Order: sequence, then C-alpha cells, then structure tokens
Amino acid sequence: MTVAPPGGPDRSESFGEGLLGAILDAAHELPPHQVGSVVADTVARLGGHDPQILLQDYGQQRLVPLPGAGLTGGAPQPIDRSDAGRCFLTSRPVELPGADGVRIHLPLLDGGDQAGVLAVTLDSVDDDDRRILRRIAGLVADLLKTKNGHTDLFFRTRRGEDMSVAAEIQWSLLPPLSMTMPRVAVAGVLEPAYDVAGDSFDYALNGDTFHLAMIDAMGHGLDAATMATVAIGAYRHARRISIELSEIYLFMDRAVAGQFAPDHFVTAQMMRLDTGTGRLQWVNAGHPAPLLIRRHHVVGRLDSPTTLPVGFGGAQPQVSDVMLEPGDRVLFFTDGLVEEHQSGREQFGEDQLIAWVNQLEKADREVRAVARDLSHTLKRARGGATSDDATLVLVEWRG
Repeated sequence: MTVAPPGGPDRSESFGEGLLGAILDAAHELPPHQVGSVVADTVARLGGHDPQILLQDYGQQRLVPLPGAGLTGGAPQPIDRSDAGRCFLTSRPVELPGADGVRIHLPLLDGGDQAGVLAVTLDSVDDDDRRILRRIAGLVADLLKTKNGHTDLFFRTRRGEDMSVAAEIQWSLLPPLSMTMPRVAVAGVLEPAYDVAGDSFDYALNGDTFHLAMIDAMGHGLDAATMATVAIGAYRHARRISIELSEIYLFMDRAVAGQFAPDHFVTAQMMRLDTGTGRLQWVNAGHPAPLLIRRHHVVGRLDSPTTLPVGFGGAQPQVSDVMLEPGDRVLFFTDGLVEEHQSGREQFGEDQLIAWVNQLEKADREVRAVARDLSHTLKRARGGATSDDATLVLVEWRG
C-alpha cells in the first residue's frame, strides 16, 4: 500500500510528466503544420534526435515521411521491406543499433487503428526510455487524429498519386480502416485506392454490440460515389436510432429510391455482432455471401436468404444468425473481388479467393495485416486489373 507523504500526495512534476505535458499543453491551439516541431522538441529533451513521423499512404504500400520543421525527411519506405514497415505491420516497437545510436520505431496507435510510425534515434535505450517513448507515440497518434480534420497536410502526405473526385468523397466517408478492441477487431481495404467510387463500408462499436455495413453502389465515378454517400448516411441514421437490422434495410431502400432513378441500386450487407456472446446476425441485399474462417481455415460460406438490392423496393429481409467461436473471423467482400477477369479469361472466382485466404491465414497474424496482404495478393493474382471496385472487410470475434 502506498502511503502519502506528510501534507498530502507529491504533486511535483516528474521528468516523464513534463515531457508528456509539453505535448498536451501545446495541443489545444497547435497549428497542424507545427506538430513536427513539438514532437522534435519533446524528443530532444529525452536525448533523442532525427525524429520521423511516417504515415501510411492510401494504397497501403508505403510509409511516407511527414514534412515539417524539426522532422527528418527522406524517401518513402516500403511497408513490406523495411524496419519501419515491420513495426507498422506488427504494431510492436523495432530497435536497430547503429553507429550513431539506437534507432527506435514505434507504432502510432489510436483505438487500434494505426496511422503510421514514429522513429527516433537515442544514444542508448533503457526501459524508462521505452516507456516514455511509447507514451509519446500514443499522444502523437491522438494529435494526428484530432488535427486531421483541420488540415490537408496529412492527406497530401498520404496521397501517393492523383486521386479522383469520387475517391476523395469515399475516403472522407470512411471510418478508420481498422479497429482493435479486447473483444472484436476489424480491418478493411478498398481498391483501387485512388479511383474507388461505389464501394464503401461503415462500422461502430456501441456497448457490447459491433455494427458493420458494406455496400456497392452501381456504376462508376461521381454517380456511384453520390449513391454510396446516401446509402451510408441512411445506414448511420438508422443504426443510431437503434432500429432492427431488417428495418435498417427498409430505411436505406427508401432513402436511395427517393433520390435516384428507378434503375439505380446499391447492393448491401448489414450485420451486428454481440461481442459478449459471439452471436452474429446479418441481412443480405444482393451481396456475395461472407466467408467464415475458423482456426485459420475457411470452413464455409454464410449463406442466407437475400432480398433485392437497396433502392429496388424489396421485401423486408430475413435475419440470419450464427454463433461464432472465439478467434473466428468473417470475411465480407464485394463482387469486384471475385468477378474481375482478364480479357478472354475466366473470372477470378471464389475458389481462388478461398485458396488465398487459407494460405495467408496460416501465418496467424492480426486482421489488419491479413486484410492488407489479402487485398494486395488478390490484386496481383488478378493481373493488377481493377476495372471494378474491390473491397473487403475482415472481422474477428476475439471472445
């Protein structure tokens, strides 16, 4: 039991509190372009130098240095073939002894999502340094998150090539690509990252209930992006007023039908997971059936009755359910993932998708790494063809 000193607890500022407090004190009115200066000053007080903030690009291929006073620049680093990338993929610090000290890479984690990596060099590293740096990285991740809505700086850093207007709309609509919580984890990938139009997804964790919707609006370009925006907006509204899954479909259907021509539609799939019991419920409106992955192997499709796509005035859908086991994963995907084909050849197909899932799952990695590798592997296996949007979302019930 800790005994308070005479006169009450010691309220004097420790060295570690002073470092973290410098970031917190500056955060409220800190202009986004000065984030680097605050980070550099804080790291320097710890005896560190050459700080880098590396952000994941939208294509999820590279880590790009954030420009700014006090920050070290340099060329983008490949996620798959760099020490910073290893830190990013494992969400664990990576230390590299060198001639000028120890280079430490720390994951920038916020609610399980990972914006990138913080890299710092110290002459030597002990457990106190590691603890303080881990907490600094956590504050920097939060700072990037809160400042992101106030600037284009982070967007420009992450954009590796020209992006279509439709893709700009879709990326502004999306929740974080990943979330890891004690009972549930989720990760999603959109391809082509810089030209996606009709595909989108949304999720929320409300108490013990995890909600997810995946949609695919017909067509391409701005028309598809506009329709996807209406569908996701209607889904969020219906979810937030806590109506039943089958009624969410009806709400979305009326919203899309009321705004677009009768031949316009959105395929959709909505689910909810009780993270306390593992009970998964879902409704299907024209989407491919999800795949159930158990012990790192696809054990079957979650087939269910379907109704018409959103916007066609289909019947209220039947709710299907299944009990998951701890560690089970469910892969949701749009038809672009399996229907793509090269000229004169057969479609990529679900069998190939399952084969690649089984192969990548063998490594027993987190859902974020599996989802990313699966999307990139499938794109390569399709010959790099992306004539249609191809989106996947991987959900794990952790039990």
